[in-house]
This record gives sequence, C-alpha cells and structure tokens, in this order.
Amino acid sequence: MRTGLYPGTFDPITLGHIDIIKRACLLVDRLVIGVAINRDKNPLFSLDDRVAMVEAECAKLQTASGTVIVAHPFENLLIDCARDVGASIIIRGLRAVTDFEYEFQMVGMNRKLNSSIDTVFLMAEADRQAIASKLVKEIARLGGDVSPFVSPAVKAALDQKYPPKIR
Repeated sequence: MRTGLYPGTFDPITLGHIDIIKRACLLVDRLVIGVAINRDKNPLFSLDDRVAMVEAECAKLQTASGTVIVAHPFENLLIDCARDVGASIIIRGLRAVTDFEYEFQMVGMNRKLNSSIDTVFLMAEADRQAIASKLVKEIARLGGDVSPFVSPAVKAALDQKYPPKIR
C-alpha cells in the first residue's frame, strides 16, 4: 500500500486544498492529511476544529476515490511525521513561483534528513491558484463572500467566527 502525506495547517481547508487532495488520491492508496500544530501561525480554528473540517471534507472524496484518507495532527518535523505514518512521499501543492522557492529549500533539507522519502509537487488548478487560507480568513473577517473559495460547511464555520455584516 503506497502512503502519501499532504501536510498543512488547513486553517481553514479550502477548495484549493481539496483540489490537491483529489489529485493526490490518484497517486496513493492511503493519503494522510497532516494537520500541523503551528503555534507561530496563531490559527483561527482549534486543532480539533481543523481536524474535524478535514475529515468532513475528505469523507466524500474517500468514497469517490477509493483512497483511504486519514487526518493526522502533528507537531514534529515533517519528515518525522512522514516516517511515523509510513509515507513514502510527501505531497505539496504549489500556487506560485514564490511557493516553489520555499518548497525547494524544504525538499533539500528533508532529503538530507531522510533520503528514502520523496516529495511530489502538484500545481493547483488555474482557477484555484489564488486561494490561500490566510486570504480567505481576511475576506471573511472583512465581511466578504468566501463561498467561491471554501465549501458551504467551511463557510458556515467562518461565519461563526466572523458573523456576516448586514448590508
């Protein structure tokens, strides 16, 4: 069974993430969604909420793809998490050239730490490339419509954090 790890903070999970997850399911039999505990990012949603959102969003994908999808919180090194979950590949989504520069450095470091785990880059679909969780949260906070960027369930969770303004 080929296992892949797709890590991120998923604060919140967006349609861009879902796009990468759908395509990652074509590459592996088991996909672990590594939900990072990153205290430096000061997440809007709790870890439990982020894991629950990932599980809810991936339930339909798991059924449709036949790929086993598991949400897994982690706070250790990414390469250690990959080893812990039995992943042979790390899956990373790219949106822009600036993503690549950072990811290129990460791959080099991860290869030094464990050369048996490869990294696979998937480009977001063109209509999803601008979607970033940080921007989605900013749009929600300022009363904008996030429905083009997240599922209805995630929009409802954002509405709980930032009640829509009456226009």
